[in-house]
Amino acid sequence: MDPEGARIQDDPDVKVMIAGSTLRKVKSRSWKKQRHFRLLEDGLTIWYKSRWAGRGHSTFSVTEVEAVREGHQSEVLLSIAEEFPADLCFTLVFHGRQGNLDLVADSPEEAQAWIRGVRKLIHKAQTMDEKERLDQWVWDWFQKADKNKDGKMNFKEVKKLLKMMNVDMNEEHALHLFTMADKSESDSLEIEQFVYFYKMLTQRDEVWKVFQDYSGDGEKLMLEELENFLRMEQQEGEQSAQHAKELIDRYEPSETALKQGAMSLDGFQMYLCSQEGSIFNPEHQNLYQDMSQPLSHYFISSSHNTYLLEDQLRGQSSLEAYIQALKRGCRCVEVDCWDGSDGEPVVYHGHTLTSKILFKDVVSTVKEYAFKASDFPVILSLENHCGVEQQTVMARHLSQILGDSLLTTLLDGQVPQQLPSPQELKGKILLKAKKIGGLEQCLDETLTDEVSDDEEMANGDPESPCTEDPPAANKKHKKSKLSRELSDLVVYCKSVHFHGFEHARSHAKCYEMSSFSESKAKKLVKEAGTDFVQYNTRQLSRIYPSGLRTDSSNYNPQEIWSMGCQIVALNFQTAGLEMDLNDGLFRQNGCCGFVLKPEFMRDATSQFSPEKPEGRQGYKPLRLSIQVISGQQLPKVNQKEGSIVDPLVRVEIYGVPQDQAKEETSHINNNGFNPVWNETLNFVIHTPELALVRFLVEDYDKASRNDFIGQFTLPFTCIQAGKQSTGEKYFYSSTVLRYNFEVFVLDLSKSKTAEKLKLDL
Repeated sequence: MDPEGARIQDDPDVKVMIAGSTLRKVKSRSWKKQRHFRLLEDGLTIWYKSRWAGRGHSTFSVTEVEAVREGHQSEVLLSIAEEFPADLCFTLVFHGRQGNLDLVADSPEEAQAWIRGVRKLIHKAQTMDEKERLDQWVWDWFQKADKNKDGKMNFKEVKKLLKMMNVDMNEEHALHLFTMADKSESDSLEIEQFVYFYKMLTQRDEVWKVFQDYSGDGEKLMLEELENFLRMEQQEGEQSAQHAKELIDRYEPSETALKQGAMSLDGFQMYLCSQEGSIFNPEHQNLYQDMSQPLSHYFISSSHNTYLLEDQLRGQSSLEAYIQALKRGCRCVEVDCWDGSDGEPVVYHGHTLTSKILFKDVVSTVKEYAFKASDFPVILSLENHCGVEQQTVMARHLSQILGDSLLTTLLDGQVPQQLPSPQELKGKILLKAKKIGGLEQCLDETLTDEVSDDEEMANGDPESPCTEDPPAANKKHKKSKLSRELSDLVVYCKSVHFHGFEHARSHAKCYEMSSFSESKAKKLVKEAGTDFVQYNTRQLSRIYPSGLRTDSSNYNPQEIWSMGCQIVALNFQTAGLEMDLNDGLFRQNGCCGFVLKPEFMRDATSQFSPEKPEGRQGYKPLRLSIQVISGQQLPKVNQKEGSIVDPLVRVEIYGVPQDQAKEETSHINNNGFNPVWNETLNFVIHTPELALVRFLVEDYDKASRNDFIGQFTLPFTCIQAGKQSTGEKYFYSSTVLRYNFEVFVLDLSKSKTAEKLKLDL
C-alpha cells in the first residue's frame, strides 16, 4: 500500500512543511503570536502548537482548506501591512463558516514554500480517485492506532482503534479478526495485514448480497453482468454497456480484474459509495433549468445583513462575510450605509456596537467576488441612511469601482412590461434602492428629490432592533432627500412601499419591489395566500428576519418560498436547520443562486395557495416510503474516551403546511461503525414541487437533547428516481454520513405501483 502522503514527500516545498516552521498567527493588530507548524506523515494533516502549550496542540486537514491567498489579502493582514511586508504574509481560507488563518513567515522563501506546498496538497486531495481516497483513509487509521510508531499494531492497539472507529465489538470477535489478519503469526499487523483486517471489518452484507445476485462465480462481475445490474437496477437503458466499461476503469482497484474487464466486490462497493451513486440526480447538479424567464420567476439565494460575521448588536462587520456569501452562490447581498465621520460612507448595523467597514471596500469586494461562483446577476440591496452628500459619494464609488458591471440603463431602452431574465443580466450587478420617480419619468428633471422614508417600517418590523427614529405609528409620511446620482443607478429594483395586492394589480410596475418582515409575510399568506402567489409572478418581494432576532437567528425560509417570494434573506453566518434548507434548495442548477419556481407559481392567474394545495390544477400527491437499512463509519461527536454513538436517523419533510412532517428510526446502541436499522418511514407529499427532504443523523441521549452528527438536504424533485418504472436503484450521498435508504415513490393520483429506490446516503 502506497498512501497518497508518501508520494509527495520528496517535493521540496512539502519537505519544508514536514520539517516544520515557526510562523506568526495573526488575529488582529495587537494579537500576533508565534506558533510551530508542521505537516504530519499522512501528507494531509497540519499540526501546530505554542511552545508554551505543553502537550496541547491543534490540527486541521488540508481537505478543509479551500484556497491560499498571498500577501495582504485579508482585513487582518492589511491592518499590519506597515509592520510586515506582503511577501511574508499569506492566508489559509477554509471551506464553510470556519474563519481564515492569517500567517506571517520569517522569510519570503519560507512563505512561498508554505504557499506552494499547501496548494500542491490541496490539488492532490482534490484529484485523488476512489482507491487513493480509501488508501489514505486506511493509512490515517493505521497511523492513529500505531501509538508507538513501530509500523505495526498489536492487539491492544487494535482494541483502542475500534473505540476510535466507533465500534463496540465483543473482544473475542475482535481477537478472531485480528488472528485471521495476522498471517505472519507475529501477534502484530503491518500495513498490508491491517488492510485485510479493515476489509473484514467493513464487509457490508447488503452490498455483498446484491453483488452475489449478479455475479456468476460470486467473485467478480464480468462486463456483461455489470451491464445487467446497470440496466435492471439502475434503469440506465442503452447506455449501460458503455457506462459499465467506464465504471470498471474508474473504480476497480485490482489489476487482475481490470485485465479481465471485470469488477471485484471492492470495486463494486467503491462505485456505490462514489459521487456517481449519489441520491442527488446528477443531471440537476449542473445548470439544467430555463434561465430566460423574468427574474420574478426564480427563487434567489439571498443574504440579510451580509456584512455581519456574528450577532446584530456587537458582532464584527467584515468584508469576509461578503466573500463567504458570494462564494456560496448568494445572489442578493445587503449593504447598510451610514454617514462616515470623514466623508466616506460606512457599513454597519446602525445604532448598535457592531464594527464599521468602508462602503467603498464593500463595493470593491463585491466587484472581485460577484461572479466567481455564478455568472448570473447580483443584486445589491441598499439600506440607505446617508445624507445627500455621502449618497453622491456612494454613487461615485459604485460607478467607478463596478464600471460596466453595474447596470445603469434599460437593456433595450424600452420601459419593460416584465423583468429581464437572469440570462439577459449575466455578469451584471443591479442596485436595489429608492428612486426618484419611475423608469417612465427618468428624464424628467422637474421631479422632486424627496422620497418616502417608510418602506421597511410600514411593511412590518424595522430591520434594526435599536433605532433613534420614532416608531412607524407616529410617523407622518416622513420624507428624506435622495441624491439624484444615486437614484439614477436604480433600474429594475426600485424599492417602494407596499399598498396592498389590489393596488399592485392596478398600479404597480414590474420593476417596483417591496420588503416585508417575516411576520408581515406570514400574516399575508394566512389572509391572502393566492394573491401573494400571483403578486410574486410579476414583481420581486424581499423578506427579512425580524429585528428582534438580535442573535442572528433565522426563520424557516420554506414557509416563504411556498408563497413564491423570491428574495428570502437569511443570516448566512448562522448555521442550523434554516440554512440547511437554503443550501438544500440552491444545491441544484449548478449552485448558480437561481432556481426556477414551479410552473403553477409562474402563472399570473394561478389559484395556488400553500394553505390549500389540493385546490390547484394538476394536483398530484405522492407517497414517499423510505426504508432505512444500515450505516457505516459515522463520526464520533463525543470525544470522551470510550464514548460510542447510539445513532438514529430522522427524515424530515419541509414544504407547504400539510407536508411538514418528520419520522425517525429507533436508535442503535453503541455502534457508529456499521449500525443496521431496517426500518421504514412513510410520508404523503401534497406539493412535491416545493418539498425539501432532510436526512438527519443524531446520537441518541435519553437524559438530554440528542447530539447532531450530520445532515443532508435536497429538493424532492432532485431525488434520482429512475425512469418512471418499477425497479430498485442504489445510491450513495456525498455527505459525511454513510447510511442506506430504500425509497418508494408512489403517485397517489394515478398508480397502484411503487417506484423503488435504494439509497446509500
